[in-house]
Amino acid sequence: MKTIFYTLILGWTAVLFSCSQKSFEPKYAENPWMDDYTVVSAMKDYKQWGTYNVHDPSCLLIGDTYYMYSTDAIYKEDSLDIKNDSLPFGYIQVRKSKDLVNWEFAGWAFKEIPAEARKWVQDNNESKGATNIWAPYITEYKGKYRLYYSVSAFAKQVSYIGLAEASSPDGPWELKGCVVKTKTGDIMNAIDPSIVTNPDNGEQWMHYGSYFGGLHCVQLNPETGLALKQGDKGHLIARRYDGKKNNIEAPEIIYNPELKNYYLFVSYDPLMTTYNVRVGRSDKPEGPFLDYFGKDMRDETDNYPILTYPYQFENHPGWSGTAHCCVFKNQKGQSFMAHQARLQPDNHMMDLHVREMFWTKDGWPVVSPERYANTAQKEINQNDVAGSWEIIEIKGDVPDRGLEAGQILWGENKLRENEVNKSSLITLNNDLSLSGDLQGSWAFESNTLTIDAAGSTQNLHLFMGQDWENQTQTILFTGLTSEGYSLWGKKIK
Repeated sequence: MKTIFYTLILGWTAVLFSCSQKSFEPKYAENPWMDDYTVVSAMKDYKQWGTYNVHDPSCLLIGDTYYMYSTDAIYKEDSLDIKNDSLPFGYIQVRKSKDLVNWEFAGWAFKEIPAEARKWVQDNNESKGATNIWAPYITEYKGKYRLYYSVSAFAKQVSYIGLAEASSPDGPWELKGCVVKTKTGDIMNAIDPSIVTNPDNGEQWMHYGSYFGGLHCVQLNPETGLALKQGDKGHLIARRYDGKKNNIEAPEIIYNPELKNYYLFVSYDPLMTTYNVRVGRSDKPEGPFLDYFGKDMRDETDNYPILTYPYQFENHPGWSGTAHCCVFKNQKGQSFMAHQARLQPDNHMMDLHVREMFWTKDGWPVVSPERYANTAQKEINQNDVAGSWEIIEIKGDVPDRGLEAGQILWGENKLRENEVNKSSLITLNNDLSLSGDLQGSWAFESNTLTIDAAGSTQNLHLFMGQDWENQTQTILFTGLTSEGYSLWGKKIK
């Protein structure tokens, strides 16, 4: 890590602090589950998948249970090879959890790919494609559950977003029709739906799209869940710099009522390697959305802040593919982000990552450096903060690779040396000096850790969490730099 950092401005309310002299040391706590799931990845082990084989999740709290729906992605197996097996294979994976830590694999939402969607794709793609269902999105409207789904041809803009409805999140699901469909020659690509409702007037908007033409937004009829105007494909809301090469996809749109802003989370780059999450905001659900520096996300420029990116703490092989997120709240109103992450170095296994989300003083989201493990919070004081810390600056440049439709070419699944953010070590000394890979000083007041180094200041949010790499409970921090990078840290001793 470079020894130059930038100003962070954060305001937090989640943790209480005191001036007690009792110091804190990380304590052993076994991880809830292992990262390498090779031994239970096969279709025959589907009941043990839990947090495994998760790709493109969408999550909704219903009563006291979190329901998660995701793409049909299976490590080391091909759904085409096993769809006729005696095992109960289906389409759109379903999981349930009471605590966001322990997940039960509950099966599949659909027994087959909807015929209308399959026909559209194959009729417009030489009878090819439409072999599985991608990127579902779950929402509720007037006691009915709506499950949006995507059927497509890989690396083509021949795609179909459909809607199914049920009176229970467990189904059975009744098909309600097509929301948007696209074919070769269209500007947009009908995949990756996400829905938001304007609380002031009840309008609903669906954000969707990918590499082909960027991300778009279309108004829905709330009563039907379909497009308000039949055939309407909507308007542009976000695209990438050098869009003929660089990928943008997976919009996730939410409304924060406290901040009175709509937040558009997007994913950049190839899904197996430098996949990363960025975010913009607007006071209107249909946009325009501006980034950390006030740039319109419709312009051909890369946007900030960066919330996730491939990273590696010590004592772990590291993670890539940390994107295609969903954002939701728990029973207490705390925000969370869930996304897939791929275990390095091969980047084929897909683990579910659920991270606590916090909001900065100036209204930007940041996420925990570690996965959520339901760690109990405690009062944190200045003595607790002193000690050794492992920190990572979460940043990344445009991949210098040959790509197809924004994805890596076959055989390039491993990260290159410059494509992963690695950790540095610093020490917060008792005399309030800072040593190690950063030189300077630090201070603690109320709910903020302040670090002064290289002529700049960072104010960082502290909270308790699981150190998955070292299997301990410890103190974590998160924040944003003035360059729009996330800054993560954890106390190691």
